[in-house]
Amino acid sequence: MKRIIIAAIVTSTFIAHADPKLEKRVAELEKEVAALKVALAPVMEKEKAEQIITQQRNEAKKRMRKDSEVYSRDELKEIESLYQVANKQWKSQEGKDSLKELIKKYDKANRTGCALLYLGQMSKGEDREGYLKQAIEDFSDCFYGNGVQVGAYARYYLAYYYKELGDEKKSEELFSEIGEKYPNAINHKGKLLSTLIEN
Repeated sequence: MKRIIIAAIVTSTFIAHADPKLEKRVAELEKEVAALKVALAPVMEKEKAEQIITQQRNEAKKRMRKDSEVYSRDELKEIESLYQVANKQWKSQEGKDSLKELIKKYDKANRTGCALLYLGQMSKGEDREGYLKQAIEDFSDCFYGNGVQVGAYARYYLAYYYKELGDEKKSEELFSEIGEKYPNAINHKGKLLSTLIEN
């Protein structure tokens, strides 16, 4: 589409120099092209967002498949079962205990990274910091099925934790890492994390 528009402008400009009467028409076409770009911008943004989400979900599938190289089918069922307790009973003691058991028993699983991030979100103070740091240090390559990457999202939460404490330096370092290391990182609603960071 861009090539066609550019070619039309270049051709029109060349013809306009050959025939002064066409200069007015070229100017009109340029205005129409500019208006078309403005009109198409939301569509292009939506397409780009959908491509990023698809890409992130594909990365999630790849990471999840790696678990089958480490764990048996029965172990994978247990991992998912432990994880789903917390997913269904958010912030309950039973959910927290189930996540802790998952972390203890399956220290290489993709869902373990998600479990640490969940516990970080559920916890307060030093516990929050500890879970989020462990998620970052040991499970940054893990993903939720919807394409949310643990490493990026844990940094996001930890950065805001530090910001609440007034530690702007640590907060800014983490926000910078998100932009540098995870430019396509999304939240659970499919929004780019980099666009959600408040200054």
